[in-house]
Amino acid sequence: MAHGERPDGLPHGLYKELLDGLDEAVYFVDRHRRVLYWNKAAELLTGIPAEDILGTRCCDQRMKHVNEEGEGLCQGDCPLALTIRDGIARTEDVYVRHREGHRVPVATRVLPIRDLSDTIVGAIQISRDNSAQLALDERTARLERAALLDPLTGLPNRRCVESALRARMEEYDRYGWEFGVLFVDIDRFKIVNDEHGHSVGDLVLRMVSRTLAANTRTFDILGRWGGEEFLAVLANVDREELGAIAERSRMLVRESSLQTALGRLSVTVSIGGTMVMPGDSAESVVRRADRRMYLSKASGRNCVTVLPAPGESA
Repeated sequence: MAHGERPDGLPHGLYKELLDGLDEAVYFVDRHRRVLYWNKAAELLTGIPAEDILGTRCCDQRMKHVNEEGEGLCQGDCPLALTIRDGIARTEDVYVRHREGHRVPVATRVLPIRDLSDTIVGAIQISRDNSAQLALDERTARLERAALLDPLTGLPNRRCVESALRARMEEYDRYGWEFGVLFVDIDRFKIVNDEHGHSVGDLVLRMVSRTLAANTRTFDILGRWGGEEFLAVLANVDREELGAIAERSRMLVRESSLQTALGRLSVTVSIGGTMVMPGDSAESVVRRADRRMYLSKASGRNCVTVLPAPGESA
């Protein structure tokens, strides 16, 4: 038995404090599915305070878990009941009913709780709100249906980025809402293809695209512009923020690598950035960011240029 664990499997002291600080909803049940522990995230996820559910049975229709087909789980062989019975850990996507009535999609993992004699005395369920992931999946599906995704990287393709850029230009012209553009190019990508082959080149494109995407906010657009080039359209930024995002992206790509037959391979990127300016068109913004990307190349690659070149406006 681990230090800090009670014979009944319940946490106490430091472990309870840690569990209450988790973003995931966590609750423990005994063999009869009576709720013995209910953390703060479980209260937020379900709207049910701990004092209202502790000691009650989770299968007594408090949360009314259903699966994707709308079939009730609480009165049948729910994951908790099955794990208590056979000791096998389980994962499942279900829908829990919030106290206010609406359904919340959750990804759950169920683990058995055992005592000192290795007898199963209950189970623990760990759940997280899956709403954001489902929304992202739906957005991805819509993009795929509209043929707006690049098939290799999974990013929006040039057509999609151009559409987003035009929309930002219309907002700027109408409301004055500023935005920035980053033009990203993988350094010496031809050498990668020549030395490692195009299949490795494809892996590098995926690695870089995923690294850049992980550093992009949900309301920004990052897409594959063509070949080894990427374009990001960033809303609600000033030049300082644009430069900080570009610099972080450059650093993260530099610190990424993949294993090849010739050893670990890493690449760098050169980035040019610009803010939208009065009188700009979508094309002129991209051209200016592209020119600044080439200034980064000329400065030795693996760097960022967002300041105007001599004789160039902001």
